[in-house]
Amino acid sequence: MNKELIINVTSNEITIALFEDKQLVELNKEKCKTGFAVGDIYLGKVKKIMPGLNAAFVNVGYEKDAFIHYLDLGPQFTTQQKLVNILTNNKKIPNFETMRLDKAMGKNGKISGFIASGQSILVQIAKEAISTKGPRLTCDMSLAGRNVVLIPFSNKVSISQKIRSAEERKRLKRIASEVLPNNYGVIIRTAAMGQQDEEIKHDILSLIERWKKVISGVRNSTAPALILNEENRTTTIIRDLLNGSFSSICIDDQTVYEEVREYIRTIAPEKEKIVKLYKGNVPIFDNFDVSKQIMSLFSKYVSLKKGAYLIIEHTEALHVVDVNSGNRAKVDNDQEQTAMDVNLAAAAEIARQLRLRDMGGIIVIDFIDLHKSENRTALVEKMREMMANDRAKHTILPLSKFGLMQITRQRVRPETHIDMRETCPACHGTGLVTPAALLDTQIEKQIAYYAKEKKLDYIKLRVNPVVAAFLTKGVFSLRLRWMLKYRCAIRIVKNTTTGIIETRYFNRKDEELF
Repeated sequence: MNKELIINVTSNEITIALFEDKQLVELNKEKCKTGFAVGDIYLGKVKKIMPGLNAAFVNVGYEKDAFIHYLDLGPQFTTQQKLVNILTNNKKIPNFETMRLDKAMGKNGKISGFIASGQSILVQIAKEAISTKGPRLTCDMSLAGRNVVLIPFSNKVSISQKIRSAEERKRLKRIASEVLPNNYGVIIRTAAMGQQDEEIKHDILSLIERWKKVISGVRNSTAPALILNEENRTTTIIRDLLNGSFSSICIDDQTVYEEVREYIRTIAPEKEKIVKLYKGNVPIFDNFDVSKQIMSLFSKYVSLKKGAYLIIEHTEALHVVDVNSGNRAKVDNDQEQTAMDVNLAAAAEIARQLRLRDMGGIIVIDFIDLHKSENRTALVEKMREMMANDRAKHTILPLSKFGLMQITRQRVRPETHIDMRETCPACHGTGLVTPAALLDTQIEKQIAYYAKEKKLDYIKLRVNPVVAAFLTKGVFSLRLRWMLKYRCAIRIVKNTTTGIIETRYFNRKDEELF
């Protein structure tokens, strides 16, 4: 699979488009300097304990208080809190590696027994603010690198289940054990498979240095305060996806280009040459056909082959996808086979849409009814196959007796939304337009004003083609009657971009009249 990354940089945001075999599959938008991104670490202040929810609200500096549940405190919260108390009391920074870890917290405790209002706690953003909710927090810290995820307050080495070779798992565990100090654990990612020993060790040691910066940052901060920024969205995507199948990374901004090159030089020097600076006169998204694909993919209706289509609706609680056969049902005779073909095509497109729009939470799909059990099973397997490359955690349930498929997909950021609507040129968004019967009266009043009051002997009207036809219809047209009545030359110019009730007036020098 050939992958390309197209990055468009503006003053307000960075937009990152991921292509797989020339098809747009992910679109990420990162607002410049907005903060509160997944992975950011903050020193927060507890605002309110909610015993009924076994949770608390924490002030991390966001406009809405963030939320943390008891289960998100993590097994070593008490040890972490001891460290925070020492640091916030301006004492000497302790040696983290010699700290004694407390007994792991149970899963049935009460949050009120561990934190109190006004207390400072070290937290990490687990989910960005979505809709009316503030960020979701965790105290179970983790720092992600290209090959490993560092877990402070742990001594465990875990390995990705996708690495199946017993020999490779043994090698990776040995590498991590050789370099890890006490009180540090790691999760070895799939990307580490086949990597050089030194590269993995370097990744672990660089993450340990980042954690030490967190410790020193807490000592010099007062809650609420940002302690450590997660890498920006661009480098995060590159970190998670960069592999041998990447053919190019094209960027239209010199600064971001240099940042990405420097980052890739650090994690994969042999890949540095695939980073290219775009200098074309045409906008980068237009040049690489990104804009066209965005316009066709983010609408409510998504077309499939041979007339079939999807309807995608969003609600506060869930997302609904309806699969329609369209004209296919009128052409094909075998109803079951037609339904199966449309459903299989829909499954592939829906899997793509989930990634593209970053739709999370509950997704309900209304497939076309299938009567054969083997077809129903094959459809579920097809959906699982299509979503195998989705980096977000997800669960796919079998079809219900009503033909509905339910999917839960991890949601850590707001859904990507491209507004496909424009302000109506006729009513300018008010929903009110002038009745057509009064249109000629309004135009005549303006012509009378310019001819009598301004003493103009020539007026050019720029109007919608429909209005132009109305004004010039017949031998004795409105235009001719007005010319005779006001002794003024009137020219009608058709303009397709002009609203149906919009009229613009110009003099002989083509200067607009107001």
